[in-house]
Amino acid sequence: MTKPMLGATPGKTGADVRLWSHHASLVELCLFDDRGETELARLSMTRGDGDVHHVYVDGMKEGARYGFRIHGPYDPAEGHWYDPAKLLVDPYATELDRPFVYDPRLGQFGIDTADLMPKAILKAHKSLKPMMPLGERTGFIYEVNVKALTMLHPDVPDGQRGTLSALAHPAILSHLRRIGVDMVELMPITAWIDERHLPPLGLTNSWGYNPVAMMALDPRLVPGGVKELRDTVAALHAEGIGVILDLVFNHTGESDVMGTTLSLRGIDNRSLFRHVADDPGTLVNDTGCGNTLACDHPFVRQLIVDTLRHFVLSAGVDGFRFDLAPIMGRHWDGFHRDAPTLRAILKDEVLEDRILIAEPWDIGLGGYQLGRFPPAFLEWNDRARDTFRRHWRGDAGTTGDLATALAGSADLFAHDGHGQTRSVNFIAAHDGFSLYDLVSYEHKHNEANGEENRDGHNENHSWNNGVEGETSDKAILKKRRQDVEALLSTLFASRGAVMLTAGDEFGRTQHGNNNAYCQDNALTWLDWSRADEALIETTARLAAMRQRFSCFMDPSVLTGENDVAWLNMEGQPMTVQDWETPDLGAFAMMLASIDRETGKDCHIAVLFNRSSDAQEFALPAAEKRKWRLLETGRSASRISVKARSVDIWVRA
Repeated sequence: MTKPMLGATPGKTGADVRLWSHHASLVELCLFDDRGETELARLSMTRGDGDVHHVYVDGMKEGARYGFRIHGPYDPAEGHWYDPAKLLVDPYATELDRPFVYDPRLGQFGIDTADLMPKAILKAHKSLKPMMPLGERTGFIYEVNVKALTMLHPDVPDGQRGTLSALAHPAILSHLRRIGVDMVELMPITAWIDERHLPPLGLTNSWGYNPVAMMALDPRLVPGGVKELRDTVAALHAEGIGVILDLVFNHTGESDVMGTTLSLRGIDNRSLFRHVADDPGTLVNDTGCGNTLACDHPFVRQLIVDTLRHFVLSAGVDGFRFDLAPIMGRHWDGFHRDAPTLRAILKDEVLEDRILIAEPWDIGLGGYQLGRFPPAFLEWNDRARDTFRRHWRGDAGTTGDLATALAGSADLFAHDGHGQTRSVNFIAAHDGFSLYDLVSYEHKHNEANGEENRDGHNENHSWNNGVEGETSDKAILKKRRQDVEALLSTLFASRGAVMLTAGDEFGRTQHGNNNAYCQDNALTWLDWSRADEALIETTARLAAMRQRFSCFMDPSVLTGENDVAWLNMEGQPMTVQDWETPDLGAFAMMLASIDRETGKDCHIAVLFNRSSDAQEFALPAAEKRKWRLLETGRSASRISVKARSVDIWVRA
């Protein structure tokens, strides 16, 4: 099954429309007026080879609105949810005329939903010649919630705020250049629906991880459709910035048996979602979202591959991040790194050179697969995240784990003959505390989510520096700033790709909310008026350091063979006793490097001091070659490193 075999494809005199369904008894194509409100025609489709239902519609032109109604058994106990009263969205739709809005009638049998549902818009998209992806696998990734980033930016026009096109505004591009972003990773911009418990609470989903149509861009974020995405990607490419889309191929917003019938559930629920063995009425919930896509099914596999190809060929996207990625490699007996769907992505001629990033866990049995994806995949490294946090919180016995994470996590990625790291290192992401909240709150504060603070992770490896939450105490505020700078320095000194969530470079806060998916408001919108300029400069300096010195961008894991030396404060190699000192407060990482500005060999010393007092380091001397502090250029033979900080020194 390859496109244009599925979906609606415009031609010279009409349109060819195809949809797959195995268990349906009849598929009908419904045509609507230009406003998507009045049904004009209902055409029966003919079942053909491979359960592909087909109709050719003379006179159907670009811009036409359409949907499907499907007949078949309504027998939830057997996994069948057919209901011709439900208008269904084409899973191959690339644009919709309106967003999804939750309504309980969308899940009630026999109630016509045509007036509630978005209509697919027939579109032909010009195909771009894929260019080599921008950005290196060890680059600086900037995770972006499109609306949150731009809603309060004073320089972005009101009508553009909150939309994808705002990323191409000169003020946003200037900020991305300033802090040295290599790639933006866009949180979901494809069409999603709110979870059913949110409307009664007066809340809406602000993250988009509840998809319905995998290819269709959400009109709330991308009102200009594929053209807006293509133009925004081109504007970012012109600045040397790559674009990664965060996509959700693990579940749909149709949820559990109490959910809605919007697309795949009404097309062929029994085939396209996982069910408990010998119990087709019970959905497997390896995602925590009510259902789990059967990614080993040929239709789902082809939908995934075709979706990725569409975004590359129609918009020039550089790569993809996959939410709960083990689902894509699941079969009835668990996860397989060589699963057909993963192989299909890696072998596709359009996708084989794209940047691919896995979130390597789901909540199913055997769902934690960090380090086990195929070598072409980068992986979010939550083990490194927790190590960075625990070390700076002051947990005992973390020095060895920190060194392992800084060196590229060889224990996870340098196996089976692979000597390169595939780690995406981060300290905070969209899911959890913001970076500043990490050092300001010991406990989550999710009361605004309406679940009595039960939602979100309880253990965040966080600390508050003496007061929970907001304070005017200057001493505490100074400590928090020091800790954020130390965490940023640790992150940017690590081997692998590094990722920051937008706003963490200037001290954004969610006031202790560590599960802000349902806060589409000022809690998550970045307050540019309160941006910490000094933190922005720190981030820019660290990003520039990574670009300047080869040791930070090298994908090879550090082995200790002429590439790194781990030193104590006396400048001597760390001993077993040093490594095993539970409360070791300070040590150094010395790296062999090339200064890309001069083309000459050099050494970099990264000095870590998590103790509450300043510590003095002695670094190995070399005749007539002085160590200079990278930030100021001052030189010294013995170096004092402030409490709770990281210094970076260079020797020619």
